[in-house]
Amino acid sequence: MKTLSRPSNSSTITGFILLGFPCSKEGQILLFVLFFIVYLLTLMGNASIICAVFWDQKLHTPMYLLLANFSFLEIWYVTSTVPNMLANFLSDTKVISFSGCFLQFYFFFSLGSTECFFLAVMAFDRYLAICRPLHYPALMTGRLCNILVISCWVLGFLWFPVPIIIISQMSFCGSRIIDHFLCDPGPLLALSCVRDPLIELTSSTLSSLLLFIPFFFIMGSYALVMRAVLKVPSAAGRRKAFSTCGSHLTVVSLFYGSVMVMYVSPTSEHTAGMQKVVTLFYSVLTPLINPVIYSLRNKDMKHAMKKLLKI
Repeated sequence: MKTLSRPSNSSTITGFILLGFPCSKEGQILLFVLFFIVYLLTLMGNASIICAVFWDQKLHTPMYLLLANFSFLEIWYVTSTVPNMLANFLSDTKVISFSGCFLQFYFFFSLGSTECFFLAVMAFDRYLAICRPLHYPALMTGRLCNILVISCWVLGFLWFPVPIIIISQMSFCGSRIIDHFLCDPGPLLALSCVRDPLIELTSSTLSSLLLFIPFFFIMGSYALVMRAVLKVPSAAGRRKAFSTCGSHLTVVSLFYGSVMVMYVSPTSEHTAGMQKVVTLFYSVLTPLINPVIYSLRNKDMKHAMKKLLKI
């Protein structure tokens, strides 16, 4: 329970109101059906990658083990937002409890942080495979792969707790309405009684570091990969090298292209509609299309998927 002060009076409430996508009741039901189908397809697509890697012995390599872990992460990432969104479509009050709001805030951002680190680790794996092919088996061992996976999860879940706890202790004035479909720092900070530049700066700094450090690491890795690939004498060899990186680069572009718009400056003057569309893209649509990208652009994965469907 949280007390939200107003300029004229005070009232005790149990949470916030997530507006989501305001429309008629029929529109809400249509959106529920649409996002329910998207959610199921996302779960099925990412689960199929996990099963394919598990059942096909040829895919028991660091690259595919990282991909399976990434798909597992995507399942939880989309689950941190969509089920509550679906419930909101059918709710008349659209209320989310104070604790529920900040739990969603924590898990959504922790899983998103973990995704940033995973994308960097996957780029590092491609760098070793292409730039150090002879040493790759000795360098990227199963033990190192496990350490990198565990490090991604631990770092991801330790990146944002402090600012989230601080924001949760703030006083909120006026309306308790969040014009979004999830608990996001921008709308939450906008509801605070007194703007705290230090909290806003801390949140923006952590977001920027989280995005740009892995992003520059990924770009540096692929710059070295590009240099190595261009030295390959045969065109077939160059195509094979590019094909192993193409899927990952596509996913990186989709994810970072949308996330950077939102969280480098979380209290910037984005319209509510733009916030929803961009957040929807990287939190719901990207996990949906990632399995398609990795399956269509990878012969080994396509073969494993066909074997899985025949079981």
